[in-house]
Amino acid sequence: MFSALYYFGPIVLRLRLCPRSVARHFAIDDIHRAISACTNEDKVGDGKTIVEGLTKLKYELQHNRPLIPLVDDGRADVADYNQELAALHSPTWFNVPWLYAECYLYRRMSTFFALSTHWKSYDVFARQKLSTFVSSRPAVLELAAKYKQLIAQLQDNVPTTKTPEEVEEAEQLLFTEMCEICLWGNATDLSLLTALTYDDIQKLQGANARKAQEKNILVNDLPAAYLALKAAQKADPKGERQIDIVLDNAGFELFVDLILAGYLLAAGMATQIVLHPKSIPWFVSDVLPADFASLLSVLAEPQTLYATPSSDSNSTDKTPAPLSDREVSELSFLFEHWSTLHQEGQLTIRPNLFWTGPGSYWRLPSSAPALYQDLKESEIVIFKGDLNYRKLSGDAMWPTTVPFSTAIGPLGPGSGIRTLALRTCKADTVVGLPAGEDERLKGLDGDAGDSEARKWAWSGKWAVVQFCDGKD
Repeated sequence: MFSALYYFGPIVLRLRLCPRSVARHFAIDDIHRAISACTNEDKVGDGKTIVEGLTKLKYELQHNRPLIPLVDDGRADVADYNQELAALHSPTWFNVPWLYAECYLYRRMSTFFALSTHWKSYDVFARQKLSTFVSSRPAVLELAAKYKQLIAQLQDNVPTTKTPEEVEEAEQLLFTEMCEICLWGNATDLSLLTALTYDDIQKLQGANARKAQEKNILVNDLPAAYLALKAAQKADPKGERQIDIVLDNAGFELFVDLILAGYLLAAGMATQIVLHPKSIPWFVSDVLPADFASLLSVLAEPQTLYATPSSDSNSTDKTPAPLSDREVSELSFLFEHWSTLHQEGQLTIRPNLFWTGPGSYWRLPSSAPALYQDLKESEIVIFKGDLNYRKLSGDAMWPTTVPFSTAIGPLGPGSGIRTLALRTCKADTVVGLPAGEDERLKGLDGDAGDSEARKWAWSGKWAVVQFCDGKD
């Protein structure tokens, strides 16, 4: 077992972070754009100081300079980052564990804003998150229509002529479909798919695309997760049952996360859903608490957003058609339903600094004991996306046949936590595969000659859905 840095890290640091890094490039461009719209001279000067800091960071990264300690911006995690950096003995950008390098990049970017006067809460990636949600219009409308029908059916409790076995089978199929929608929702992860056009993004989403992608789920433990949830529901039908979702991306993916959350509540599989966003702008597209409010605002007035040409649609000479009255009604239903769930405490948002820490989730019991205890109260904790998976498994180069329950270490058997990882593969670290599967996939991708690199796992084409019952 060794760090994934040595195969994925240096290559992707150059391709993904230099010189056209989404994180760095759009951060600087976005700040310039925001500054140009300012009339407050103090705010303009404040913004220029941020640009200077980002530009310096860009230079250091491109020229493989040593990582420097974070400036104290008042957050408690600065010491954690700097202690770990000291233990690494002043590494340079191309000679540092990949996970730490990525986390350090976004954490250092956040210091420029935290230390400013006028830009403390500014999210440089908000514009990109919103743009991606707009580009997902066909899938948003499709799911909004289905969701409204589904919630009505679940709430009406219409008598059925099906046998109990047929009802159970239908419920499990519905659970599987909702989770797989949630799994593939991160197909528009901004940090990897930065060159997609408006049409390309639309092709990644919708029912037909999801069906075609089922064959690309290499491991699918949804049946085991479903049985665990149903057992808890049957054991105490009127009791409190919490499900936690550790979020990944905003935009369309947050939208499908809320689709899943609303379904789980309406189906009685949970009485409360706790959403765990990040506390600072993170990995370009990760969810912040403000993204939840922004999404609800869009759903409250959808015509304003969807009838306005985006910069991408302008570039392709496309003007979006106004939404129909039915489409507006279906989106408004989502706003009303999710707002009500939030107001009544069934859908809550709970950020924690631990999620933007420099290390893996193996540290959870010792670094964030209160959070650890909270998660043990949950029926199941759903971890979304590639980074959460890497942190669960220590971002280590495990043999691909190592069981998922082993790779997640202290969050595995006996931890008191049921873990469900929904992950499209975008980095080398993959566990729980059948013997020979890695070799087969390397052959398909043409990298069979490289016994270590796992290029098939970089594109997001393949996925794993893995479950560990730590309550056993």
